[in-house]
Amino acid sequence: MGLRHARIAHSSAGIDLCAVVEVDSAKRKEIAASGLPVVADMAEVPARAEAAVIAVPTSDHFACASQAISKGWALLVEKPITGTLGDAHRLIDAAEKKGLPLFTGHHRRCHRLIERFKKRLPRIGHPIAVQGLWSLRKHDDYFDVTWRMQSGGGPLMINLSHDLEMSMYLLGLIRTIDARSARFARGGSMEDTAALIMAFESGVLGSYLLSDAGASPWSFETATGENPNLGYSGEDCMVIIGDRGSIGFPSGVLWEAASGESPDWRNSLVRDRDPSAMVDRVEFDTLAEQMARFVRSLEGEEVDLCSGEQGRDALAATLACVLATQQARSIALAEVPLAYDGTYDGSAFESSPKSS
Repeated sequence: MGLRHARIAHSSAGIDLCAVVEVDSAKRKEIAASGLPVVADMAEVPARAEAAVIAVPTSDHFACASQAISKGWALLVEKPITGTLGDAHRLIDAAEKKGLPLFTGHHRRCHRLIERFKKRLPRIGHPIAVQGLWSLRKHDDYFDVTWRMQSGGGPLMINLSHDLEMSMYLLGLIRTIDARSARFARGGSMEDTAALIMAFESGVLGSYLLSDAGASPWSFETATGENPNLGYSGEDCMVIIGDRGSIGFPSGVLWEAASGESPDWRNSLVRDRDPSAMVDRVEFDTLAEQMARFVRSLEGEEVDLCSGEQGRDALAATLACVLATQQARSIALAEVPLAYDGTYDGSAFESSPKSS
């Protein structure tokens, strides 16, 4: 992800890429050979730098972002914003005290299909429920990397946060989550499948199925073609139901009452497809759009990016889901302990302030 961000910045006419910071000497040589400016430490970054993208392992997000804030840099931090809610609160506070912009790299809200979908969403009336699905079978050698078979390496911590953030972007904050997980594919303690029930503060209820063991055409990536390294299907991966109709994503197919009729069960609903919804999978680079918005924000423009606070709320929802699978009960986001990182440690269980 770091190199994807760097290449986008390097190719942008509106960005002066000062440096890529890479601690590994062998990787530094590779990066230099590719034509990108590279240094071994943040201290070596040229003084003209004004902003940074943090795209390192999650465990290093807080330390690297804190160092960048101390240098006065505006920040875009890859998801999750930090590993724990306590670190997220501290990072947000540090940026606020310095008056620095802080964004989280939940890039899906930058996709043009999400923008079109959100504009079309009011036609379903008051949202009642949402149903989502993410199921992609990861290739076997994906798990040759040791940490992917250890705590935190499953789809709950790796893949789920994008979908939870997108749900909250469309429908408001989640209040509670209940979830159960299963292990079908690889043995050991790491989950490969999970089922969720979500209760939103607005009263909307949602269900979600997640699996990195099940082969299917239903996921955000395969639905939109967002990731060129994954397959493409164009199949809807989410449905939102309202009191006047329902709509699928990303197709934009809307089911609503015919003109002059009530949308109750006595009448057939009419299918209305948004002709502009689907685009060719190679037409749109969501990360490039996110980077462009980040730059515009530094020029004073109001942009639609995931804020630090919204990134914290997505982290809280993800951790609440993991905790729900561990404790076999519904978890309120406000209950998630500040020091909890998705692994069970009784000493971490102090109360967390309610997410705003």
